[in-house]
Amino acid sequence: MKLLNQSLTYLSISILLIVSVWSVFFYVNMLDEIYDSIDDGLANYKLLIINKAVEDSTIFSKHEFGESNYAIRPIEKSEALQVKDSYKDTLMYMLDEDDKEPVRMLTTAFEHEGQYYKLEVISSMVEEDDLIEDMFWAIFWLYLLLIISVLVVNNIVLKKVWRPFYDFLEQIKNFRVNKDSPLPTMRTRTKEFIELKHSCDQLINHTLNAYANQKQFTENAAHELQTPLAIITSKLELLLEKNSMKNVDAAIAADVLQITSRLTQLNKSLLLLSKIENKQFFDNQAISFNKLVEQTIVDFEDFASFKEVQVKMEVSQEVTATMDRMLANTLINNLIKNAIIHNQAGGEVIIQLQQGKLIIQNTATSGSLDAKCLFKRFYKNGQSQQNTGLGLSIVEAICQLYSFGINYQYIEGKHSFCVELEV
Repeated sequence: MKLLNQSLTYLSISILLIVSVWSVFFYVNMLDEIYDSIDDGLANYKLLIINKAVEDSTIFSKHEFGESNYAIRPIEKSEALQVKDSYKDTLMYMLDEDDKEPVRMLTTAFEHEGQYYKLEVISSMVEEDDLIEDMFWAIFWLYLLLIISVLVVNNIVLKKVWRPFYDFLEQIKNFRVNKDSPLPTMRTRTKEFIELKHSCDQLINHTLNAYANQKQFTENAAHELQTPLAIITSKLELLLEKNSMKNVDAAIAADVLQITSRLTQLNKSLLLLSKIENKQFFDNQAISFNKLVEQTIVDFEDFASFKEVQVKMEVSQEVTATMDRMLANTLINNLIKNAIIHNQAGGEVIIQLQQGKLIIQNTATSGSLDAKCLFKRFYKNGQSQQNTGLGLSIVEAICQLYSFGINYQYIEGKHSFCVELEV
């Protein structure tokens, strides 16, 4: 979840809780005020009736609710002493009404000339009920409008506040140490964002210096190591061509030449791995894997014949990828060469080109390989020491550089490597 959305979520929940509690409190408080107002009116009406009863004795004949809003009936003293002023909501038939209407009733008792009476006073709640209902819906819509308004306003405000951060983050994503790109900029007065930019600038400058030093070392190593290795190789070849050494010495010189050749290949592989990891290959273009595979098969035709291995190509559709051509060649060459070398006489290599996939299978000379160690550097699984053990490591590094998938399976006596170009 984005930081902006996370902030909005927490803010929305907080606002929702606060406004909800406030709305309930406001509604209950207003409802209480309405009932207090009605009850005060009933209490005042009660006093008026009692006072009027002193002057007009006909009031005592109002035993039922009729045109009046009160009813009086005589009761015993013991019953009167137990009656306390009480207010309650009830339903009652009113004049000119077919249905019962809500009313608020006050029940009390009083004494007049030694006789005790029970007095019930009512007040219609029709208008008050409408008022309460209108108030409820007014609060509800106000509550809803307030929530929406707060969320919209905060969303706009938070987006404006966080815009420098997301702009800076986008610049960081597009920044490349191998290109002469300016440092990401951030226009803001927010203290935390300014500190973030300062820390990122320090980290980027450190990374640029480390990259420049590592690149310089790689270039120096390529030059300084290749030259003496080439001189050693040429002199050993010249020494062997003279035929002036005994057979034992010549054999030793040949072994040294072979080791030197292996060291040269190892140096090239390590330098290639270093360049891949430093992302020094950026001549990306659309590459047809079909054409590259066909050319690689032609290039390895003699080698495959010498190993008595048959190479087959099965194409279901055109497979392309955007990448550096040299690395594409290296990827395919290493996989096919590996499949031919680790094969058996009379075996076969099957190269399949499917939708977004390159699958290379070869006849296994033994059982399944250890998939956990297979792509580690210098892992050889007991194979010939002539191999540098870096071929599959280079393949994995290329796949990681372009976010390709690479996996190994052992299927029906065959090693199978699958490169997923569309992950």
